Amino acid sequence: MAGHSKWANIQHRKGRQDAVRAKLFSKLSKEITVAAKMGDPDPDKNPRLRLAVKEAKSNSVPKDVIDRAIKKAIGGDAENYDEIRYEGYGPNGVAVIVEAMTDNRNRTASTVRSTFTKNGGNLGETGSVAFMFERKGEVTYPASVGDADDVMMAAIEAGAEDVESSEDGHVIWCADTDLNDVSTALEEALGESESTKLVWRPTTTTELDLDGMQTLMKLVEALEDDDDVQRVTTNFEASDEVMAQL
Repeated sequence: MAGHSKWANIQHRKGRQDAVRAKLFSKLSKEITVAAKMGDPDPDKNPRLRLAVKEAKSNSVPKDVIDRAIKKAIGGDAENYDEIRYEGYGPNGVAVIVEAMTDNRNRTASTVRSTFTKNGGNLGETGSVAFMFERKGEVTYPASVGDADDVMMAAIEAGAEDVESSEDGHVIWCADTDLNDVSTALEEALGESESTKLVWRPTTTTELDLDGMQTLMKLVEALEDDDDVQRVTTNFEASDEVMAQL
């Protein structure tokens, strides 16, 4: 299993404290507001908003919080956010992509650069690591939704490109531009997904030992603690033995 899936498992095992949960809700709400402001405030007519709402619901964001985020965009009192991607390196040259939404580019750039430096990483130029990833749609389902063959058939019929099935669940991949249509078709066949979102999928990975993983976790957690940072993606690979020690 590649790093993107393992990272979710690490976070799940660590548990979500209230403060982390509140920060996640805030970031998901910001995505909803930006999506609603950029297009139609009706999720049925705005694919990006529909996906943002779906992802918020899968993370147990209350309906009133979702509605408030949409109304904030409609009311015109929402801040103007720029979407920025930062790229850099972690321990052993692990590639790191940081996606941010900010109302102050200088503040965010300074904070992200400082966070890389303080946690054993280096901020690079735009394009320095993006070539090691593909922009993809990712839909995840629990293992209980069906066996690998059933999920594979549903994914093929939905227009997906690939499926990774394990005891942890099913990860279904599709072209980034097809995510809305594929997730809708999968929902009809398999029911509500655990998660539906656009991600950076690593095409090449970097192996880390225990020390490297611990350093990377500190870097990623520090980046994610920044209110301007929406998500962090890496291309690490680690053995089951290393993962078990974290």
